[in-house]
Amino acid sequence: MNAYDFDGTIYPSNCTIGFAIWCMNRHPKLWITYAPRAFISAVKYKLGKMQSYRLLRELYSFLLQVDDFDMQIERYWDKNERRISLWYLKQKKPDDLIISASPSCIIEPIARRLGVSFVASDYDRELGVLVNNLMYAREKSRYIIDHGFPVIDHFYSDSLSDTPLALCAEQAHLVTNRARTVKDWPELDEATRKRIRKEIDTGWTIHLDD
Repeated sequence: MNAYDFDGTIYPSNCTIGFAIWCMNRHPKLWITYAPRAFISAVKYKLGKMQSYRLLRELYSFLLQVDDFDMQIERYWDKNERRISLWYLKQKKPDDLIISASPSCIIEPIARRLGVSFVASDYDRELGVLVNNLMYAREKSRYIIDHGFPVIDHFYSDSLSDTPLALCAEQAHLVTNRARTVKDWPELDEATRKRIRKEIDTGWTIHLDD
């Protein structure tokens, strides 16, 4: 079994932010009721004053305000499915697993189209809360271990934050250049290891170019 992160790995951007902009353009009221609050949360996150799970809860909150969600998410993927990385499509297998911090309601339609399994953050669109742990950093490896998944032959991610899951795989690969370039997972020096531990504890995302 091969496992893949989604955003920045087999898809070049963040699908949650992309879908939020898609919905704001079709429901202009969201530019008033959602966008300012999301922007303020993003600034706080960048300044280190908000953890990632709180930021993502704020980013996901637009889903509470989209009455025609089912139609819009299918239309979004109708347009954006073609952006899935070609290198992935060439090696895709039926037992692939997508494992993503993005909401499952956004990931499920594209995983279905690709014909693969997925694990993502379970966000309740009625209550506006994460039902279970955010599928992020060490939570990915914990989920894989706790649920008895088969051995991961190859794992792909754009973020060093996924090092805990990379260590669970037979081979791990780092994806860069907006989901276009695949390299071997780097050997990490002590300074980078400390950065990763800090990231996992505080909720920051570390990419190779950080």
